[in-house]
Parts: sequence; C-alpha cells; structure tokens
Amino acid sequence: MDHVKTAEALVHSRFPEARAAFLAGSVLTARRTATSDLDIVVLLDGPPAPFRESLVHSGWPVELFVQTEAVWRAFADQETAARQSPLLAMCADGMLLADRDGFGTALQAESRQRLAAGPPPLTATECEDRRYALTDTLDDLRGCTDPLERTYLVAALLQGASELALLVGGHWLGTAKWLSRRLATADPGLHRRLTGAAAAAVADQPGGAAEFEAAVHTVLQRAGGPIWAGYRRGSQDRTP
Repeated sequence: MDHVKTAEALVHSRFPEARAAFLAGSVLTARRTATSDLDIVVLLDGPPAPFRESLVHSGWPVELFVQTEAVWRAFADQETAARQSPLLAMCADGMLLADRDGFGTALQAESRQRLAAGPPPLTATECEDRRYALTDTLDDLRGCTDPLERTYLVAALLQGASELALLVGGHWLGTAKWLSRRLATADPGLHRRLTGAAAAAVADQPGGAAEFEAAVHTVLQRAGGPIWAGYRRGSQDRTP
C-alpha cells in the first residue's frame, strides 16, 4: 500500500485545505505496472486551482488534477458531451484520500450515478458519418499493397471500429489503452476478435487481413451496414 501512503502524504502536505481528493487509475488494480503513476484528483475552494501538474514524489510519478467544484462540473459536462469519462471514472472508482464535510463522498456518488447512466446516444448523422469513414478506410485496406501503409490503415480501422461498437452499444469511449479496456468490458468476444485479427493483418499473416476485414464488417452491420455511394454532407448537416 506504499502508493496509497505516498498519495495521502502528498495531498495532506500540499493541499491541507482540500475539500476532496481521490487516488485513481491502474495503480489501484491488478493492471498496475512498473510505470503506473498516481492519478490524483483534488478539489479546492479556489486558487491555486485549477491546474494540472506532472511530478515525481517519493519516487512515484504523479499526475495531479486540481480543480474547483465549478471547474470539475464543467469538465464532467464536456466529457459527457464527448462520450468520454476519465474524470467521472477517476472519482467514481477512485479511493477517497480527503473528504471535508462529506463533499468527497457526495461527489463520488454523483460520479458513479452519471457514469452508470451512460453517454448520450449516438445521433443518426453521427452514426452515418462513422459508418462512411469505416467503409471508406476498409476499401483502402482491401486495395493496399504497401505494408507500411497497411499498418496505419489497420490502426485507424481498429480505433474506428472499436469506437463505433461502443457507441452503438451505449457505452463510454476511451483513448489508447482505455479504448481497449472499454471494449474488452463491453464485448470481450468482439474485442478479442478485432485485436487478434488486427495484429495478424499488420504482421501480414495468411488470412489475417481477411479476418480483420470481416471483424470490422461485423461492427458495420451492427450500426446499419457499410455506406459509401449516396453519402452526402452539406452545411446544413454540420453541428453548430
């Protein structure tokens, strides 16, 4: 529990007036690695919040997210609109390090409620745009003869297909490793199929590209199928 003691000591020494503080991230889970850092969310009444800082404390890499309640709510609303949830997840799943007058407990409960409610549903226009992008990139992959270009195409398709699968299923998005974890939780079978086939396609293993194309096509079918001919967008279709 050295990571917990280190986080507590840092919060108490630098932010003795904190309304709430949470330790979050992989360091609290079995996924902890030698490079895991301490993600710490701190809520203050005012200055020096808001700021974000990366530092090393007692040998631990630390990411500080220092906010006021108003800033926290603004970020949480932005995340929700973007269907991303890192801040809500850190507070919902994190360990309370400081809790003045029950504020931390209340904020954690609110974070869990908002996270459980899920992201805003995908609009018909957004879904069609994502279907078109996947269809177009999948066509590029089918015709690709350059192994270096194929790597980039597979990476773009893996991200796009993973995001579309999550959104169609009403799940939160993520970036990098968190995109993988979100899909693995939401649909373990699809996650294994997509990632395994993507690795095989990049390595140019026999049948790898075909299996990856089939996996991406499965996601497209869930969303309404491929779309290319007849797709059109104009100024009236843009989001204000």
